[in-house]
Amino acid sequence: MKRFFKHYRNDLPASVVVLLVALPLCLGIALGSKAPLFSGIIAGIVGGLVVGLFSRSQLSVSGPAAGLTVIVATAIGNLPSFEAFLLSVVIAGVVQLLLGFARAGMLGDYVPNSVIKGMLAAIGLILILKQVPHLVGYDHDFEGDENFSEGGENTFSALLNAAAALSPAACLIGSVSLAILMAWELPFLKRVKPLRLIPAPLWVVVVGILMARFLEGSFTLAPEHFVNLPISGSLQGFVGLLSFPDFSKLSLTAVWTSGITLAIVASLETLLSIEAVDKLDPYKRVTPTNRELKAQGLGNIVSGLMGGLPVTSVIVRSSANVNAGAMTRLSTVMHGVLMLVSVIAIPGLLNSIPLSALAAILIFTGYKLAKWSMMREFYEKGWDQFIPFAATILAILLTDLLTGILIGIFIGLFFVMRSNFRSAVFVVNDGNRYLFRLRKDVSFLNKPHVKYGLEKVPEGSYVIIDATRADFIDKDVIDVINEFIHHAPLKGITVEVKKSLYKSVHLLFHQPEAAASTATEA
Repeated sequence: MKRFFKHYRNDLPASVVVLLVALPLCLGIALGSKAPLFSGIIAGIVGGLVVGLFSRSQLSVSGPAAGLTVIVATAIGNLPSFEAFLLSVVIAGVVQLLLGFARAGMLGDYVPNSVIKGMLAAIGLILILKQVPHLVGYDHDFEGDENFSEGGENTFSALLNAAAALSPAACLIGSVSLAILMAWELPFLKRVKPLRLIPAPLWVVVVGILMARFLEGSFTLAPEHFVNLPISGSLQGFVGLLSFPDFSKLSLTAVWTSGITLAIVASLETLLSIEAVDKLDPYKRVTPTNRELKAQGLGNIVSGLMGGLPVTSVIVRSSANVNAGAMTRLSTVMHGVLMLVSVIAIPGLLNSIPLSALAAILIFTGYKLAKWSMMREFYEKGWDQFIPFAATILAILLTDLLTGILIGIFIGLFFVMRSNFRSAVFVVNDGNRYLFRLRKDVSFLNKPHVKYGLEKVPEGSYVIIDATRADFIDKDVIDVINEFIHHAPLKGITVEVKKSLYKSVHLLFHQPEAAASTATEA
């Protein structure tokens, strides 16, 4: 327990920042999912308390995910009631527990690093593009939306519409909020210890509330420009807002289909987010992914039983947690505690927070994720790294998170296969002496390269086929080599095969007794 609170000086302020970011996102994602607003709050609380306690990720924050809004909205529309949907959430949690025990967490390790970094940069750009309208008072889109198209608008048309619907008060509050966040990064302010006791996002919220009150009358903000948290008033009122799953619908096929779909998509998003958060961690700690799937499964079971949306590890809140200076998962747990206390004790105060102030916090978080230095770094690494990185960014910006990542993975795999294809067979010649060196894994994709390379060897040449460095050689390639060995004497070609006695697959090479070829064992 003492170790859990070891870094409380860093984690407690960070938990306040995560709370400020998480509250509007929980509400917005519930709105976008066509679910009761309070279901988003329940999911946020469970993501902090339950997943935070059982996970071993030090910096990841869980809660309702924007990537699931379409799936959740479709499921709610197809099922007979919201309570039937909650049963699907419980089923999803059970499936995730099973995936954790089946060690399915390893799937996240197969995502190329260029795709993970591309996802982080894309999330940063999405935060900037999607939050600029909220910064200037255009709140047509729900908070937390990450899709390119939503409600007849897309990311870029929303920016144009926002320019025609500016709110002077929101613009002023948003501009001052951004100025505070940027000033907080200045070296001389970092040395003022009294100011550093309170994190910059909390200063932004306090100043935003005071400015909204001060501007009343001349530049009054409309109600839609504030956080809109359902007010429970007391613990009893909070309990009265809970919903519970309808277990009588357990026999419905649609309930099981929705549950399994949610489990698969939520697990994928969690594994990808965990990989990304581990990349952001200054200490480069590695999260046990199977344990994470179990924690997420337990979280979804509890969330579904209490009337909440499905939860996943979410990159926006996690990156805000990292940027706020969190050190351990105490920050995640405390943000859940603070959210629970806040919605019961001070919902009225939370509802006085202007969305433009919160938009400034998210924009600044996006700025830190989409660093120009990261893009330059991947450009300098070469096209095989930069193209998957850039393609992932574009795909996420123009579609949605999961679709964009899948596109990035396929492009990344193409370059991996291309690199392996090029390096698997090495051919060099000096006059009429030829060396064919087989390296690493030589698959059937290398067959044309080997076949046509051997056929181009001129008459009277001396050929060395070195297979000592190959871990695997496809049988099709072996057949091509054996065929060449058979007819090489007809062209006066001498063939020497170097193969390892310790790799039985290489022993399939053979030479006919009458052939003018030689073989050596290496």
